[in-house]
Amino acid sequence: MTEQQSHRFERGTDGPKVIVAGVDGSVSSLRAAAYAAGLARRQGALLALVYVQPVLAAGAALGAPVADTTEEVAEDLVAQVRDAMKRTDGVFDIRWEFHTFRGDPYNGLVKAADGLRADAVVVGASEQAGHRFVGSVAVRLVKAGRWPVTVVP
Repeated sequence: MTEQQSHRFERGTDGPKVIVAGVDGSVSSLRAAAYAAGLARRQGALLALVYVQPVLAAGAALGAPVADTTEEVAEDLVAQVRDAMKRTDGVFDIRWEFHTFRGDPYNGLVKAADGLRADAVVVGASEQAGHRFVGSVAVRLVKAGRWPVTVVP
């Protein structure tokens, strides 16, 4: 086999097949979802939008309806995504799914990316000042070194 035969480019088979985008309703996460949708459209990849429902033990201990609140956020995000996808009907063809997980955002995104066999992960930049010291979800995903991670401002 020659060098040229062993490294043949196969049209349509290179590039990501599954792109995971973390969404939480923040402006940066919605920009990340839009960016990931563009990548998915151009690559013909599946866009997997992931919302990780936080588990707030302190709120639950005080009797706050935490599960109901996070479910409402998830439902609102799904409605926003469906509306955005309807606006692109006939213009862009994007395959997408919406997934929710419970837990902290980092572990939820890792679980989603592993479970969906993600080729790439896209997240929004953290808007919280404390993450400069503790480390944001994006930084932790990059340090994990398991997928290419794109951080959208």
